[in-house]
Amino acid sequence: MSKIYTFTKEERLCNKKLIDGLFRNGSSFLVYPFKVSWLTSESEQPYPAVVLFSVPKKRYKRAVDRNLLKRRMREAYRLNKTQFLYLPLIEKNRKIIFSVTYIGKEIGDYSLVEKKMLKLLQLLAQSEAK
Repeated sequence: MSKIYTFTKEERLCNKKLIDGLFRNGSSFLVYPFKVSWLTSESEQPYPAVVLFSVPKKRYKRAVDRNLLKRRMREAYRLNKTQFLYLPLIEKNRKIIFSVTYIGKEIGDYSLVEKKMLKLLQLLAQSEAK
């Protein structure tokens, strides 16, 4: 199996200061059922993009539902990140941090999540290029 289709610990946004800065100073846009917040990063990171996936507890009370949605989001990201996000960032030698929050009212099946994730990654690459 190829290494480009992995989602390692270093690609996950865990730093509390970076997360706080992202939501304080970052830009955002909507691709229903996702809300994306993003910020160009000056910090030293091994990958061109570092990401945080979240599903609000207020809307989905059961952890099983939240985990299912996060699993689907991570899988769609893992399979499509290289062609839609990494290549444009590497060409411009840029690094970004971003979060993807699921704001939909119902649990979408994987095909919907993947279709919207593709659109989200394309928009993120375009908006970061500006």
